[in-house]
Amino acid sequence: MTTRTTTPGANLRTPPSIIATIIAVSAVASAFICWLVYFHAPIDVAGTRLRSLPLVNAILNALSTVALVLGYRFIRSRKIDQHRAAMFTAFVFSSIFLVSYLTNFTLHGETHFNRLSPWWPFYWKLLASHILLSILALPMILITFFLSLTGRFPAHRRLARYTWPIWLYVSITGVIVYWMQSAIH
Repeated sequence: MTTRTTTPGANLRTPPSIIATIIAVSAVASAFICWLVYFHAPIDVAGTRLRSLPLVNAILNALSTVALVLGYRFIRSRKIDQHRAAMFTAFVFSSIFLVSYLTNFTLHGETHFNRLSPWWPFYWKLLASHILLSILALPMILITFFLSLTGRFPAHRRLARYTWPIWLYVSITGVIVYWMQSAIH
């Protein structure tokens, strides 16, 4: 008789209330960001304070991208501890990014792109996909982390197959959007 060793949470069913809570918190966060970006009057209209925040945001997105790619390579090599460290690093960079992003919008408001630029159609589509997928990514990232932290690895793996490429896309396009905004006013 062979016995299978499993982690404590591997076969547990995730309580729907946990998933609902994560989705609700994500929806409230997304609604707050929408309000902040499109309806909140900026505090520092002249842009005299913390003008480097957009660059900081791009760097944080780039660092998150690097950590995500390393995390993927580690899990493909079955280096679980390194994978976990890389994914936590990506999460930390993304979390700091979110705080910096919110601070930037609180201070300076929305950055406008030159609609007369020939790049406008590409920029608009890229920004729209970035925004929509970032709204989708937030609950997916939180649920994927929850599944991992509670030892529900089969469910974690299933969801991570979708979470990782969306998170990677959002991180990469965040850097591209910054570059386009700074290069083409």
